[in-house]
Amino acid sequence: MCPHVRGSPHSRARFRLQTERYLGKRFLKDPVRAVLTCSFGRRPSNAHMDIREIARRARVSTATVSRAINRVPTVDPQLAKRVWKVVDELGYYPNTQARALVSGRSRIFGLIVSEITNPFFPEIVQTFETLAVENNYEILLTSTVHDPKRMESSVRRMIERRVDGVAILTFGMEDSLLEHLRFRKVPLVFIDVGPDAQGIINIRINYQNGLRQAVQHLAALRHTRIAFITGPLHLKSALARREAFKTAMEEIGLCPELIVVGNHQMEGGMRSLLELSGLSDPPTAVMCSNDMTAIGVLREAYERSIKIPGDLSVVGFDDIRLAEFTIPPLTTIQMSQKALAKIAFQALLNEVERESPTRERSEYELNTSLVLRRSTAMAQVGMSPTRPPRGTRASRPTPVSASR
Repeated sequence: MCPHVRGSPHSRARFRLQTERYLGKRFLKDPVRAVLTCSFGRRPSNAHMDIREIARRARVSTATVSRAINRVPTVDPQLAKRVWKVVDELGYYPNTQARALVSGRSRIFGLIVSEITNPFFPEIVQTFETLAVENNYEILLTSTVHDPKRMESSVRRMIERRVDGVAILTFGMEDSLLEHLRFRKVPLVFIDVGPDAQGIINIRINYQNGLRQAVQHLAALRHTRIAFITGPLHLKSALARREAFKTAMEEIGLCPELIVVGNHQMEGGMRSLLELSGLSDPPTAVMCSNDMTAIGVLREAYERSIKIPGDLSVVGFDDIRLAEFTIPPLTTIQMSQKALAKIAFQALLNEVERESPTRERSEYELNTSLVLRRSTAMAQVGMSPTRPPRGTRASRPTPVSASR
């Protein structure tokens, strides 16, 4: 109960009189509404402010107010300045849903990632949101966590909010997701896996360039036994990285036989190094499908007293923020998260601003390149650096498979 109502009959009568005076008798017929209004105070004087009042105060037409608020470029700058001055003075906030019905655009972009806790994604989200704010857009962010039901719910929510476009940066295409959004003719951005259809924008990652540089770098350090830890093989991006590694090895006459399946998590990297160390002729260098796997390799190497890079060279992939703070700092293949977010946002913006939808699939390219730090060194020929020392544990429970 509202504290002003609690007390003697006299105080309750006074509350009734004050409520009638400020809010009118019709509010007293609805006690819940009266109490809520009492709790949150009197409504501001501009609660029912609309564009007609703004037009009157700015001395322009309502059409000019509407165009100015929707940032139509043809509005006279001086008139737009007057409109925004009144908007700021009144603290007016446009009804975005009503504006979307009138303009046909919500000025909302959807952004779907697979796992927000993965260190690869925060910089993507931050960059995408910064660009959205700069261009007067909002973002609707969702993380699928590899749950089909959650993904379907997220897509439904985006459709209900009438998003102008969706960037699907999950590195794996779900068919149901595609069908839900294509039916609504919403522009879509995919990474590597976009189908050949109208309104589909594909960002193609050039994995080959960075992986070729890494393999050639290790070969120059006299490594010939180079292992590769893949990601989950149901991800097309993981398959693409594996194939790029095999091609780069074959180009310089090395056999890509040391390939172990990981899961793009640190635990997967630890388990994979344990598996590689059990070989009769273990590798002198390990390349990983992402940095989280490489960090797991560094951790397992520490546990097993394997010196990095003296005994074993390690190369990651992604160049996440953590990579330069590992011990030693991780040599890795950079796939710029900031550049990826910029391409995705600009691609959506270009698509929604077209006067007529393009009939062809749009494609953009993001290059990769090697970033040299201190986790690689000259190979120690004739040694078996990953062989477990006496007394070291010989097995580890297999972790649950994950993503990206």
